[in-house]
Amino acid sequence: MGNGNILISSAGRRVGLLTCVRDSIASSGVNRAVITIDAGSSAPAIFVAESAWLVPRCTDPEFLNTVLRLCSKHGIGLIIPTIDTELAVYAAASEKFAGIGVTVCVSDLPAVQICCNKVATHEWLVANGFPTVRQTDLHSALLDPSGWPLQLIVKPYNGSASIGVRRIQTRIELEALAQTTAGCIVQEIAAGREFTINVYVNRSGECICAIPHWRMEVRAGEVSKGITVKDRRLMDLARAVAEALPGAYGPLNIQCFMDESGTIRIIEINARFGGGYPLAHRAGGRFTDWLLAELDGKRLSYCDDWIDDLAMLRYDEAVFVSGSRVRT
Repeated sequence: MGNGNILISSAGRRVGLLTCVRDSIASSGVNRAVITIDAGSSAPAIFVAESAWLVPRCTDPEFLNTVLRLCSKHGIGLIIPTIDTELAVYAAASEKFAGIGVTVCVSDLPAVQICCNKVATHEWLVANGFPTVRQTDLHSALLDPSGWPLQLIVKPYNGSASIGVRRIQTRIELEALAQTTAGCIVQEIAAGREFTINVYVNRSGECICAIPHWRMEVRAGEVSKGITVKDRRLMDLARAVAEALPGAYGPLNIQCFMDESGTIRIIEINARFGGGYPLAHRAGGRFTDWLLAELDGKRLSYCDDWIDDLAMLRYDEAVFVSGSRVRT
């Protein structure tokens, strides 16, 4: 369905991504609308799109049928999921959507299951020989203080956006967490600068672009100041990871640290657009262009001609609407 409209799912605050999609539509010359859905009536992106609908949360049994009906009714050709919790839902139902002419921008379920579970991510990285940090559970770290010296990072095994991430500096903190918190993993702290590498994997499983940026400043788990860095070590590693993931497709981002000696440690893989994608887009990694091109049956070329040393410095903007529209 080459002329289908674009649906951004769980749009939330992703106005930057919405703007990138509009930019790509304008460049394509094909008239499409950008539509958003969200479970919350106060999500800023629903007031910026051409149209928007409130839907059940992605964990609700009615979510999938609601989205399928909306796609059929409003001529959707492409769905772009944006949050980890909905990826498995869409991946498992990708054939249902294909049956009504809708492409879902999501990797196959095995890749999603690896990326959305930090235990599975770590096991997969180790099994495939990719460099990562040491990882264990809370109780194992407590039982082996010499093997797990402080400081340590504790995070939910299925968390995102840095929610629930704690930097542990004392054994007392670690003991308290072990008694009160379930479902967390413990990681050693990686040395060096933190990078996100935005990658795009085409329908043939080839990574056609990898754009690292240094996360200069992070707010609520999302980069607020970043600079693109054309470092072959980061790019080659990200490409190898993306192409090794079973059934990877579309935009992914890989988070890692690199120290002064060039040693890289991967800490997370996200099987979706990252919050810092607008920096990659502006630098020339126009993933949203490529999604539309593949939607129209076009082949993609390898892209290495993107802008190095481009900085993104974010600031807050506001959407003003009647209060009655956000109290539902």
